[in-house]
Amino acid sequence: MGKDIKQLTNDMHQFVSAKGWYQPDSKRPQTPKNIAISLVLEASEVLEHFQWHENDLTKKQLEGEVADVALYLFQLCQICKIDLEKAIDQKLKQNYKREWDQNTVK
Repeated sequence: MGKDIKQLTNDMHQFVSAKGWYQPDSKRPQTPKNIAISLVLEASEVLEHFQWHENDLTKKQLEGEVADVALYLFQLCQICKIDLEKAIDQKLKQNYKREWDQNTVK
C-alpha cells in the first residue's frame, strides 16, 4: 500500500529541511505566501498541458505536475499547521449538505 498524506507531508518536510529552505537566509523562504504562489504556479502548469494539445496529453506528463501541486499543498498545510486529512473530511461533510445547480434554468 502507498503512503498516506501524513507520511507524504513528512517526506516533503524532510526534503525541504535537507535543501536548507527553512533556514533564515534561504533563497526559498517557506512562508505561506511563497508556498501559496508556488502552489498556484504549479496548478497553472497542470492547466498548461491542456491548453493546446489536450488529446495528446499522456498520463506520464501529467503525473509530475499533479505531484508538484500536491507537494506544495502538503507544504502549505505543514507550515500553517493544518491537518489536511481533517480539513478534507470536514469539507466533504459540508459539501454533502450543499446543493448545486438549484438555480439552473431548464
